[in-house]
Amino acid sequence: MKHGKKYQEAAKLVDRSIQYEPAEAVALVKKTSVAKFDETVEVHIRTGCDGRHAEQQIRGAVVLPNGTGKSVKVLVFAKGDKVTEAEAAGADYVGGEELIPKIQNDGWLDFDVVVATPDMMGVVGRLGKVLGPKGLMPNPKAGTVTMDVTKAVNDIKAGKIEYRLDKANIIHVPVGKVSFDEAKIQENFDALMEAIVKAKPSAVKGQYLKSITMTTTMGPGIKVSTAKY
Repeated sequence: MKHGKKYQEAAKLVDRSIQYEPAEAVALVKKTSVAKFDETVEVHIRTGCDGRHAEQQIRGAVVLPNGTGKSVKVLVFAKGDKVTEAEAAGADYVGGEELIPKIQNDGWLDFDVVVATPDMMGVVGRLGKVLGPKGLMPNPKAGTVTMDVTKAVNDIKAGKIEYRLDKANIIHVPVGKVSFDEAKIQENFDALMEAIVKAKPSAVKGQYLKSITMTTTMGPGIKVSTAKY
């Protein structure tokens, strides 16, 4: 992949032979942002887990103290008084059975997170083939299958993000925007790392966190020291 001049200039600021302390990485990630838009600051964590084994899977969620800088659209599957509760909490869309054909047949996917009450999972399950591959299926571990829809919607709107292993056993998550000041990105990063360290499966042998890379959407990768974790 050929990178432009701006990227190459930014890449020169990064010493690829060293692992930076988190605070240094945050300062550098802001300096190496090259795009004209407000880039997302992303963290990529390579783990020593083997996701093929259920007991080494990692999946959960954490509320970033300063949010992600992105407004998130929430769809809630609910019925009865939970519909009113979801609407009052600020869900963008609330519905039930009637949304199935809209999503299945019309390809409607104008939402970022799906929340469902447990009694609606039979309905939502029929959307598995559509929502599953997009990572939108509600899941109890991520707090998106719950009777407490108010808390679920509030947390998501406040900056709750999900983390999970991909096929290469890497976790990819946003921790803010380049426009955030360094302290806010640092706080979000610390909250994320605390959650990831707590989520360590007991079945993992050897090194749990193999590498941490911080980057902006279009910028070069910056290696972060794993020593303190």
